[in-house]
Amino acid sequence: MKNKKPFEIWNEYQRGVNYNKGIDLYETVKKNENFFIGRQWEGVNAPDLAKPVINVLKRVVSYFISMIVADDIGVAFTPFITTEEHTKKADIWSREVERVIELSDIKEKSRDVIRNAAVDGDGILYFYFDSNAETGQSAKGRIACELVDNTNVIFGNPYSSEVQKQPYIIVEMRKTVDAVRSEARKNGVGEAETESILPDREYEMYDISTARADDDLVTVLVRFWRENGTIHAVKTTRNTIIREAWDTGYRRYPIAVMPWEKVKNSYHGIAAITGLIPNQISINQLFAMAIHSAKTNAFPKMVYDATKISAWTNKVGQAIGVVGNPNEAVASGFRGADMSSQVFTLIDKMIQNTLEFMGASDAALGNINPQNTSAIIATQKASAMPLELQKLAFNRFTEDYVRTIVDMMSVDYGMREVQSELNGEVTTELFDFSDDKAYELSLKVDIGSAAYWSELMQVQTMDNLYGKGIINDVITYLEGIPEQYLRNKAKLIAKLRSEQEMQKQGGMQAPPGAVPPVGMAGVLPPAGGAMPPMTELGEIKANAGMPM
Repeated sequence: MKNKKPFEIWNEYQRGVNYNKGIDLYETVKKNENFFIGRQWEGVNAPDLAKPVINVLKRVVSYFISMIVADDIGVAFTPFITTEEHTKKADIWSREVERVIELSDIKEKSRDVIRNAAVDGDGILYFYFDSNAETGQSAKGRIACELVDNTNVIFGNPYSSEVQKQPYIIVEMRKTVDAVRSEARKNGVGEAETESILPDREYEMYDISTARADDDLVTVLVRFWRENGTIHAVKTTRNTIIREAWDTGYRRYPIAVMPWEKVKNSYHGIAAITGLIPNQISINQLFAMAIHSAKTNAFPKMVYDATKISAWTNKVGQAIGVVGNPNEAVASGFRGADMSSQVFTLIDKMIQNTLEFMGASDAALGNINPQNTSAIIATQKASAMPLELQKLAFNRFTEDYVRTIVDMMSVDYGMREVQSELNGEVTTELFDFSDDKAYELSLKVDIGSAAYWSELMQVQTMDNLYGKGIINDVITYLEGIPEQYLRNKAKLIAKLRSEQEMQKQGGMQAPPGAVPPVGMAGVLPPAGGAMPPMTELGEIKANAGMPM
């Protein structure tokens, strides 16, 4: 494929912008964002009308986010070929991906992805390799990611939502002119081309919805496309190449997308709140008119005979002039009709129906009297069922970006120091990620809950199995305890194994599967098979900082 000129890439970008305008994406996103943050009366010319905001949409979206990420997502790698070597490699990949997720703050960004999907229609993460990042070892660089708005990503085929099947993907960025010129110089761009990089406001016929006439920013486009099985990229402005086309070596586009709800024949999803904005407007309007009615009719108006009283004043002690006999002066209070109670009934009904149709009933939000706990739990679970589709979409999104991270690691990481665990032993070694590039294709990525309560459940389950004699080997018990609940677990297991071998070499007999007591009285099962007292096991767990 021949290298495209900057204006050709810009034309592709403009076609994507025109498509987005055709589906009213920019106005929809702007309106949805305003309603979510509470700016719901923008553009309304009603100076005498109160402008209350009963923000139903924000509460529901917050509920959606909390429900989807209530169980922290855990990632596990399982090799399709279960040999000792493949299992060890799977542990290495798992640890390194977990490191990337932690250092890149992906879990925090994932909550923003769900928020953007619910409000804007799509949540998007863009991944890149930061070659200058320190790693604490000789090899530098790590994978980083950014949250990208759906208005800033252009798909080559806008009628398909499949990321990895796109002919090309363009990512739009807004950067200062000085930063872009500096990057161009570092990449060997000539001075004349560098000086031709101008703010967007300098261009004639500029028609981008995100541009402002007073800013000093320039639009930078990163175009990705697939060629000969790998992803290539080029970085340009409207008329200047910032970085010439290069082969990234990746097999996957470094983009992960989560639509809230897919739209047929479109790469953009539809937001959760788009169709409910008219409900929100009606609720606000009814409340505003109710306030106006209360302000105008709740307090009595003074009515007086203007032929006998020239002017009325409500000031205390102020004299009022009359014409003729003051005893014949007429003045009285007048109060308008009360507002119908149906107004507030309608407001409450609209709020209730809006919440229920969005899957956020009173039971789900906790707005009920907890008299029947079992019924409340059952109702909450039933209310959360409509979000299962979004949870599955989020799991798919997570698996997509995990596979993208693995793909980028196999290209960019090279030789690095890693840790791996096998049979309870943790070792540090040099590992060449590039030599293992083919292996990462044989990894199965398992996405599931890694919540705190589920880890506690695992500890309790191991306690029950050990206490009932189903597990009678302390090493097997310790291997089933999560790492974070037992400090130096690997060293403890290794020490027990070593002492077990010493016991065997010394000719001491031990019951099958049992580890002889080695200074941990009451922990290991005696020869008769009776289990040690759980109270002493509890003391050891407490000393180790494990949950009881």
